[in-house]
Amino acid sequence: MLSLKIGNPLERSAMKKIDNYLNGQLLPPASGSYLPVYDPSCGQVYAEVADSNEGDVDRAVEAARAAFPAWASTSLDARAALLLRISELIDRQADGLARAESKDNGKPLWLAREVDIPRASANFRFFAHALTQFAAEAHQHTGFHAINYTLRDPLGVVGCISPWNLPLYLFSWKIAPALAAGNTVVAKPSEVTPMTAFLLAGICREAGLPPGVLNIVQGTGPAVGAAISRHPAIKAISFTGSTRIGAEIARTAAPMFKKLSLEMGGKNPNIIFADCNYEKMLDTTLRSSFANQGQICLCGSRIFVERPLYEQFRQDFVARTKALKVGPPMQEDTQVGAVVSKAHFQKVLSYIELAKAEGGHLLCGGNSLQPAGFEKGWYIQPTIVEGLSPTSRCNQEEIFGPVVSIMPFDTEAEVLEYANGVNYGLSATLWTENLSRAHRMAKAIEAGIVWINTWLLRDLRTPFGGVKHSGVGREGGFEALRFFTEPKNVCIQYEN
Repeated sequence: MLSLKIGNPLERSAMKKIDNYLNGQLLPPASGSYLPVYDPSCGQVYAEVADSNEGDVDRAVEAARAAFPAWASTSLDARAALLLRISELIDRQADGLARAESKDNGKPLWLAREVDIPRASANFRFFAHALTQFAAEAHQHTGFHAINYTLRDPLGVVGCISPWNLPLYLFSWKIAPALAAGNTVVAKPSEVTPMTAFLLAGICREAGLPPGVLNIVQGTGPAVGAAISRHPAIKAISFTGSTRIGAEIARTAAPMFKKLSLEMGGKNPNIIFADCNYEKMLDTTLRSSFANQGQICLCGSRIFVERPLYEQFRQDFVARTKALKVGPPMQEDTQVGAVVSKAHFQKVLSYIELAKAEGGHLLCGGNSLQPAGFEKGWYIQPTIVEGLSPTSRCNQEEIFGPVVSIMPFDTEAEVLEYANGVNYGLSATLWTENLSRAHRMAKAIEAGIVWINTWLLRDLRTPFGGVKHSGVGREGGFEALRFFTEPKNVCIQYEN
């Protein structure tokens, strides 16, 4: 059994075994079976993760139910102190966590150091403070001598299911508010990137989180995720992942009257007007297109450029994209690492072939790469496609890789039709110095988040989520605490 201490996650000499974390202990799966975990940089197995089943979920729920009364009655200050302690331990072990995240996911090490791990720490720290500021509402009754106030009670046992693209970042984004609100948690990280969730278990135990408050069940979606979704004792599901899986969860959980927060796919527009701050836009668009190998649900994969600026943008954007260094994640000068898995590698490449079949012209990229010493890794050149119809599959379906399309537009009405002409509505980015246009467009764009002259600038107090096929519900700030609590109205009549 692997120690809960982080140690050296890059060591190749011993196969690591990633077990479940149930009731404060590391336990093997009931099946005794394990799944391979691959290092995307070289395509080799470096660890094994528990292949859990419904029985493991049942044990996790049993532990969470037993721990709930004491955790729900724990004072806000005590809960906050524990979350802050977890945040501090993440900071203290940040380098090891970043290396583990980079190895597990294929993202550049500097990106894990600068973004993923600091954000995981920030999630716990933010909700430690937010829970002490989560105020009740009171209303003086009209027409009677009475007053109403609202209590916010924890739900009980909740399920948190997170994806592989930002493993600890999004795992903590769900767990932190659920714990802050007084719930106990049964959580499932992606079986593709399970390591940092496993390491978080050790951090939570070191922080003194009581046994059973957080339970981590490793395994696949069809086995573990489905069991969490249908378990009658789990009161709510917070899920981030594909629209297809979100729909499956909804079909299972909605008839059971569970609360649902589903953050799903995106096909986000990046709208560039000719009056933009050009250099800032160009730098940011390069990042919003290819950060994390394009494996961020908020990436701007459809780029629309006002016609007077189009040729200049096309030339400069292609040149900057060609200059990006694709290579092993652990090399400090790598800008684009490996995509997460062989299956995803093949999926992204198949969409590039589809783009060509749909009439698209590749301005750059389009091929896999084999860096020296890492020839079996899953590397794809950043790819720009021109000439696709707005209704083509490649402009309608989420590719989730280092692939973007570009096309010109002439009017606001035209680009709004393009931007809104998909089933998704997660985010949008808008570049203009015209204040009236910025407000007008922001209101008309069908998305849960609109960034104006920036991208991925997140204030954790603000609501996060999408519309249409991109999501149900909101997370972030007090929205997350509202989701993980049940409101109860108390009405008191008094004598005049």
